[in-house]
Amino acid sequence: MILPPSSLPFPPPPPPLFLPFPALEPHKPWIEAEYQGIVMENDNTVLLNPPLFALDKDAPLRYAGEICGFRIHGAGVPFEAVILDKATGEGLIRAKEPVDCEAHKEHTFTIQAYDCGEGPDGVNTKKSHKATVHVRVNDVNEFAPVFVEKLYRVAVTEGKLYDRILRVEAIDGDCSPQYSQICYYEILTPNIPFLIDNDGNIENTEKLQYSGDRLYKFTVTAYDCGKKRASDDAEVEIQVKPTCKPSWQGWNKRIEYTPGAGSLALFPSIHLETCDEPLWNIQATVELQTNHVAKGCDRDNYSEKSLRKLCGAASGEIDLLPVPSPMANWTARLSVHYSQDSSLIYWFNGSQAAQVPVVNGLNAHEGLSDHFTLSVWMKHAVVPGKGRREEEMVICSTDGYSHYSLAVHGCRIAFLYWPLLESARPVKFLWKLEQVCDDEWHHYALNLEFPTVTLYVDGVSYDPALIHDNGLIHPPRQEPSLMIGACWTGECPLPEPYPLSIHHYFHGYLAGFTVRPGSLESREVIECLYACREGLDYSDFDSLGKGMKVHVNPSQSLLTLEGDDVETFNHAIQHVAYMNSLRFATPGVRPLRLTTTVKCFSEESCVSIPDVEGYVVVLQPDAPQILLSGDAHFAHPASDFEAPDGVPLFPNLQITCSISHQVEAKKDENWHGTVTDTRMSDEIVHNLDGCEIALVGDDLDPEREYLLLDGALLQQRGLELVNTSAYLTITGVESIAVYEEILRQVSYHINHGAALYERKFHLSCTEMNGRYSSNEFTVEVNVLHNMNRAAHPNHILSSQQFMHRGHHLPPELSGHSLASTHKNPMVPSAATVIIVVCVGFLVLMVILGILRIHSLHRTRGKESDMFWDDSALTIIVNPMEVRSSRSSWGWAGSWAARSFPSPHDVSPPQSYQSCQERAGESGEGRATEGMEDEDDSTDSETSDSLDSNDMDDRHIIGKSNGSHCY
Repeated sequence: MILPPSSLPFPPPPPPLFLPFPALEPHKPWIEAEYQGIVMENDNTVLLNPPLFALDKDAPLRYAGEICGFRIHGAGVPFEAVILDKATGEGLIRAKEPVDCEAHKEHTFTIQAYDCGEGPDGVNTKKSHKATVHVRVNDVNEFAPVFVEKLYRVAVTEGKLYDRILRVEAIDGDCSPQYSQICYYEILTPNIPFLIDNDGNIENTEKLQYSGDRLYKFTVTAYDCGKKRASDDAEVEIQVKPTCKPSWQGWNKRIEYTPGAGSLALFPSIHLETCDEPLWNIQATVELQTNHVAKGCDRDNYSEKSLRKLCGAASGEIDLLPVPSPMANWTARLSVHYSQDSSLIYWFNGSQAAQVPVVNGLNAHEGLSDHFTLSVWMKHAVVPGKGRREEEMVICSTDGYSHYSLAVHGCRIAFLYWPLLESARPVKFLWKLEQVCDDEWHHYALNLEFPTVTLYVDGVSYDPALIHDNGLIHPPRQEPSLMIGACWTGECPLPEPYPLSIHHYFHGYLAGFTVRPGSLESREVIECLYACREGLDYSDFDSLGKGMKVHVNPSQSLLTLEGDDVETFNHAIQHVAYMNSLRFATPGVRPLRLTTTVKCFSEESCVSIPDVEGYVVVLQPDAPQILLSGDAHFAHPASDFEAPDGVPLFPNLQITCSISHQVEAKKDENWHGTVTDTRMSDEIVHNLDGCEIALVGDDLDPEREYLLLDGALLQQRGLELVNTSAYLTITGVESIAVYEEILRQVSYHINHGAALYERKFHLSCTEMNGRYSSNEFTVEVNVLHNMNRAAHPNHILSSQQFMHRGHHLPPELSGHSLASTHKNPMVPSAATVIIVVCVGFLVLMVILGILRIHSLHRTRGKESDMFWDDSALTIIVNPMEVRSSRSSWGWAGSWAARSFPSPHDVSPPQSYQSCQERAGESGEGRATEGMEDEDDSTDSETSDSLDSNDMDDRHIIGKSNGSHCY
């Protein structure tokens, strides 16, 4: 059956076309299905396997049997295909530009061949199938190996052989395994105990020693498999560490402390090295040794008496071990030493004691009763081999009513108190303290307010650890007695006249032993007096880690830390500090020790930590500069010095105290210098503890001069005064303002008529128990005497005024000089004028008198009954000057008496009458002149009242007050 064309599944083929030339081409070009190619890096020719050939079965027909080219398919393919021979179909694949292996090691793409078609125009070209081409880029060894690090550092512990100390590494930038791999390494430095393998691992060939080379440096290079050497070699440093020993690291042996710096961390960078040993408990103890500083530690530098005043302690204590003297001779037989603060220390050698006499009820029942305070410095000497059961008595006392004793027993201190010997039972209070038996200085203060007893050791209070009721024992003898360093026994009582049986001798040092009967010293005063001002401190409790414990002993000489974590423990111990609250701390060395114990999880391998020993150096504090200033010279009339209050020596005295600080200053970047900055230290309360006024030259003559100071004022301030002919001292602690006030009231007084002209005084003050001294302030005092007070008449000039400078002065003027000759230029000028006028007047009067007498002698023989005309000569003698001449300048008065006849030698009474009348005529003028002289006088002696003898002398001389004629 023939289907119609429309019913066929596909259209029928067209009818055959018959051409006049050969039939149509039925074939396509043919190529291999896959090609493998290789191209060298930095080249463009690809070597294919198999070679690139395209075949066409239409050959050898022209065009249809020829291969016109190849086409590459793929985006970004860096290759192209080129036809070499159309007839054979040979082709070539090449890179468009040199390829880089490091960029792409392989390339994959497809290629297709096509023929030339049916004619030269390439119509109806045929294409082959697509073949896959794999091109591999062959590497070239263009890169050298490069080390990852330029320098390799490592630390190893001595005494070990390591399989690998460290590994060096180099890399190569080439892409192929042949050239990118490092085949071997090499150490270039010769003669070192190290090897390196092909992988870069370095090992030691012998055990390294810390005592030998502690640091090895060498060079290493690398080669790739193409034998290309590294461009840059690597450096290797191997440090040899000592064998790990558990210990404290990062601490300084010497620690410097500047006074006034507050707290100073002792171990700011310390850390514990455990050598990887796990720990579960750490305990460390820091010990500060201050027993060599004064009495156990640094305290205030004032004397005991001054310190009691500063701390506000009440008076009334009785010194039981005073300085040996005729009034206190019970300490004369004891061995005496002196401490650093110059206080007395008594040594009790175990066979000596001091029997204190009981006078005027010193220990009477109404005196001590049941409340008092005992205070003593004690250094108990531990004697090897001495029985620990034997008590050593410090003090033993009975007053007939009660009994008490203080004793040491090993490391215990015991106080026995018997309130009433007849009825009550004795009670013993015991304390167990390490201070008793550490062979160091400590202060003990015992307050008894029965039944309460409190013991203070170095200002820290301790309650009794145990109280014993001793029951009925034989009471001591009723005779009042007080003994220090031993006690008597009452086991076999002897009759009263027999001496006591002494036992329980004390062995050690005692000082400052006092008792305050009837009153107690307050806690604040005891702490102020005897507490240490230096010690260990820990103030960072806020940042204290979990599980940490800190404990400081009362004297602050021992600090203990405990914890379980190493890092937390390191942080805690870094905050342990040294503190000294004294502004003027005692310089010197304080030894320091850190002791550590640890507990490990493994007891067998547990480590031990060695002790750390160092020292704190307290530097010399900045010394306070005490400066005394004021008027260094003054002159006053003698009348001011003769006044009852005298003349103040230091009316404008100023006392200042400053501290000189050294600070670093920079003027510019290239200059470094030290500048001294002196400023007033107002932030520090300054006190003086003594001032001394000393004389320059001869001592004071008590009959003519002395220094005055109100003793009541000093007593009110609690100061002591010593006033001698050589010096005046004021002692006691007081502020600068008080000392200024007192010193301004010190005055210099001379007696009436004393021929004193000049004095020099030195003033100096001290601070801190004489530790620091002021400058020596010198005051020069001049006494101005009135020239009219000379001991001779107005018309007669003393020969002393004409004495040459080389002549010796009278004995009463030795050691003195007239201040007016060099200190006051105005006085010598006036004196010179007066002297010249007086000399001229005297010479004139003497010449006139001689001429007159000579003329009288010539005319007496001629006119014997004629009266002497005395109108030309009038001489007036001041009766006050006559007496002064007799008392002070007797040698000048004698000279005047020899020069002129006495008024009593004038025999004619008529002549006396006529002279008196003529003197009355000129008396008014002379009286006026005398008044002016008195007003100009600056000497107060003329105004002083005279005694009865002076009045009698003046009355007698006044009868002949008129002019005497000769």
